[in-house]
Amino acid sequence: MTSDWNGNKKRGIGFRYAWRGLMIVAKTERNIKFHITAAVIVLILSWLLHLSPVEWTVILLTIALVLTLEMVNTSIEKAMDHLAPDVHPAVGAVKDIAAGAVLVAAFISVIIGLIIFLPKMMAFL
Repeated sequence: MTSDWNGNKKRGIGFRYAWRGLMIVAKTERNIKFHITAAVIVLILSWLLHLSPVEWTVILLTIALVLTLEMVNTSIEKAMDHLAPDVHPAVGAVKDIAAGAVLVAAFISVIIGLIIFLPKMMAFL
C-alpha cells in the first residue's frame, strides 16, 4: 500500500515540475510566446473552418512539435550557458543546431498550414 502512495506522490511531483517548466518557458521566452500566439490563431481558424478529424490531428501534432522543440531548444541554451558561460565555438554550434531544429519545424508547419487552410480559404473567394 505504501509503494502505491509513494508512486502516486512521485508522479504528482513530476507533473508539478513539468508544469513549472511550462510556466517558466511561457513567462520568460519571447519565441515560445510567438509560437503560442500563432498556435491559438491556428486553433481558432481550425475551429472556424470545421477541419476534419484527420486535419485536426495533423494541426495538433504540428503545434505540439513546434512547441516541444522550442522548449528543448530553450533547455539546451540554458544548459550550455550554465556549463560554458564564455563564448565557445562548440557551444555556439550546439545552440545554433537546436535553434535550426525549431526553424525547420516552424517552416514545415507553415507549409502544412497552407496545405490544409489554403483550399478551404479559397472556397470563400
